[in-house]
Amino acid sequence: MPTVGVNRDLLFEALGRKYTEEEFNDLCFEFGLELDEVTTEKQMISKEQGGDKSSGASEDVIFKVDIPANRYDLLCLEGLARGLLVFQGKLAIPRYRSVKPRSGALQRLIIKPNTEQIRPHAVAAVLKDITFTQASYDSFIDLQDKLHQNLCRKRSLVAIGTHDLDTIRGPFTYDALPPSQIKFQPLAQTRAFTAPELMELYSGDSHLKQYLPIIRDSPVYPVITDADGVVLSMPPIINGHHSRITLATRNVFIECTATDLTKAKIVLDTLVCMFSQYCKEAYTVESAEVEYPSGEKHVYPTLAYRKEAIDVDLVNRNVGINQSADQLATLLTKMCLSSEASSGRLTVEVPPTRHDILHACDVVEDVAIAYGYNNIQKQIPPIGVIAVQNPLNKLSDQVRHQVAEAGFTEALTFSLCSQADIGSKMRQDISQLPVVHISNPKTLEFQVARTSLVPGLLKTVAANRKMPLPLRLFEVSDVVLKDRLADTGARNERRLAAVSYSKTSGFEVIHGLLDRLMQLLEVPSDPASGYCLRPADDPSYFPGRCADVLAYGEPIGRLGVLHPDVITKFELNLPCSALEVNLEPFL
Repeated sequence: MPTVGVNRDLLFEALGRKYTEEEFNDLCFEFGLELDEVTTEKQMISKEQGGDKSSGASEDVIFKVDIPANRYDLLCLEGLARGLLVFQGKLAIPRYRSVKPRSGALQRLIIKPNTEQIRPHAVAAVLKDITFTQASYDSFIDLQDKLHQNLCRKRSLVAIGTHDLDTIRGPFTYDALPPSQIKFQPLAQTRAFTAPELMELYSGDSHLKQYLPIIRDSPVYPVITDADGVVLSMPPIINGHHSRITLATRNVFIECTATDLTKAKIVLDTLVCMFSQYCKEAYTVESAEVEYPSGEKHVYPTLAYRKEAIDVDLVNRNVGINQSADQLATLLTKMCLSSEASSGRLTVEVPPTRHDILHACDVVEDVAIAYGYNNIQKQIPPIGVIAVQNPLNKLSDQVRHQVAEAGFTEALTFSLCSQADIGSKMRQDISQLPVVHISNPKTLEFQVARTSLVPGLLKTVAANRKMPLPLRLFEVSDVVLKDRLADTGARNERRLAAVSYSKTSGFEVIHGLLDRLMQLLEVPSDPASGYCLRPADDPSYFPGRCADVLAYGEPIGRLGVLHPDVITKFELNLPCSALEVNLEPFL
């Protein structure tokens, strides 16, 4: 959940009144937010601002407000104040519009084919006749940082560039060039650098070094230039000094390069909607045209409005209230969702600032917030509901107690493991196992989801091999198996695994534990109507010392003496027997 720090005095000025800390905290709670912390920070005062050499700095009170991660429209003072004003009925819901320039010619951004190799998408827009103050300028920069960290996933999905349109000339070109061919003066630098020099320069920069790996190993780097060849930016790293925006900037050209076009549209919509209030014609944005290598042309920003129809009964039933259609429409309007009621249904208009509204349940949630969670009456459910433990968890707990009473110590191992743990160390071909792989593992220790509990127990034994023998460990937990029939492509399976590590194989101990387990589950030792053992050939086990466990004619697990190669690969040197069975058939 992002935390937004806003200047208290500026916020109160935007809201049109002053609040006590308690009053503002209550207002945030009613709006579905939380005032997390109130702090102070020093701000330097210049003589032009009314200070003198002796004053030095002032103490500004900062409200830090926790914002839901999907409410991108509240990540700045402008959006937060606007939302609260609409919620209180002090401001009508703004109508955002994209307009063509009075000259009739749109600013153009031409995408070259080379960008397909690295960041293939781009969108653009213009904030025309905007007026910045120091506060709104700082908020403009801060919102970009918030979006970069949140929605843009640290610039890996989208990178924002803002430029003083009066210092550059269109049409603009978005290309991807070899690093040696890129040279420009970046922000806050006094001379021009080549792209390789910039990568070296910013490798020690605490803020920018985290973005370098996004393009560092690519044969080409993205670059945006104007009609005169002036470099505007090298996304996602740094903008150019030539087109930097200042307090004097009156026309802002915004470009967003991306690997995800949908995210780029959301970022652009959010940025222009929040700051179009400072334009000469409030809440209007000048469109720009983006031309793709195929010749296809698109105009941005989209600023799309859409309508959703929702049943009044559905809303009341899910929230637990009894409101008329008109009352519900009023509640939704407080949440910046303009609504109309007719024939038991609500027609809700979703604005371009509310990209978090994806489904009817999102609208229902806004009704609950506007109504007030504290105002919803608690009710006893109309049906008899008695809580009971999940049968599988209940069985697992009962098995844990009984195995512990049999002399085994419980272990809890990681659900993720390395490919070697369930593959080569167990003498198995991992390509033949139903393994779920982690797409981007951060460490070699956690590459896949475990398909067996035994490797984890063997690693635990290895970590405790100096303890007195015998070592008898067990675990009752889930493994993850790839399954094409499951909705997610994988399923969990609850298993019991146990190992006995001693100077002798301990096979009789493991076999005895299986017999005790079946006795407790009231499964007779009968091949036809109960359980039995069947010889098996498994490379993880010693030849002739391995058996499948069958219950009611179906295999549910395996036990045996582990192969010496398996023992040594887990850094053990004594015989070890293992048992692993599926508990789910016994529910």
